[in-house]
Amino acid sequence: MESLLSLENLFTLLMLILLQAVLGFDNLLYISIESSRVVENRQRMVRLWGIGLAIGLRLILMVVVLGLINSLTQPLFGAHLSGVFEASFTFHSIVSIFGGGFIMWTATKEIMHLLAVDHVENLQKEHTKSVPVAIATIVFMNLIFSFDSLLSAIALTHVVWVIAAAIIISGVMMIVLADRVSAFLKQNRMFEVIGLFILFIVGVLLITEGGHLAHMHLFGFEVVAMSKASFYFVIFVMVIVSTVQTRYRNKLEKLRAKEHAEAAPTI
Repeated sequence: MESLLSLENLFTLLMLILLQAVLGFDNLLYISIESSRVVENRQRMVRLWGIGLAIGLRLILMVVVLGLINSLTQPLFGAHLSGVFEASFTFHSIVSIFGGGFIMWTATKEIMHLLAVDHVENLQKEHTKSVPVAIATIVFMNLIFSFDSLLSAIALTHVVWVIAAAIIISGVMMIVLADRVSAFLKQNRMFEVIGLFILFIVGVLLITEGGHLAHMHLFGFEVVAMSKASFYFVIFVMVIVSTVQTRYRNKLEKLRAKEHAEAAPTI
């Protein structure tokens, strides 16, 4: 028991919780946006069930990955078209590529829908999902997002209780933060657009990572994984630009309103 509660294991647990928190940002954003697609009085229930089921499946996935850790990185099949396309796919690379593609498709679809509607304030009423579909989508994407973080956790330790505790604690944190992120997005609808573009970049990140793991070459050029530093820098720039643009637009609207008020004839 003392060895289980050793300083090394406790320190590793803290590191894994921090890792889950950092890598879980995009997952949390996806959960908040996806849950907003159901009727308002069922949104919190969708988040609770979605994250709760995902935690249980993560624990099962942890056991499976620990048992198959070596085979996950072994080539399953390859593709070779000289000078055009070359790749040697592993299970990990396939998960990353298809998961990233699904995220990009989802983000693009939602962005196009935002542009297509005439009245954004009625978007919630026009574009709702059923509770089972929303929960299933959250669980599925949670597993996609958690695959890399789970492999990173196993790289740090093979102590099952440490990884399991980190998964459960991070899941509880996600439940708490998901409500707050959802409330923030509901009050600040403009940030939902930023969130969708961030998810699109997450898809690009996963696809390039999958291509890198598969040693993919397109037209003779090697597919290189997008670095996490580049990913967070892009997010930072997007948020800063959006914030400055919003403040500048509000300032212009105030100036125009003042000019119209001064130009209006007095009776």
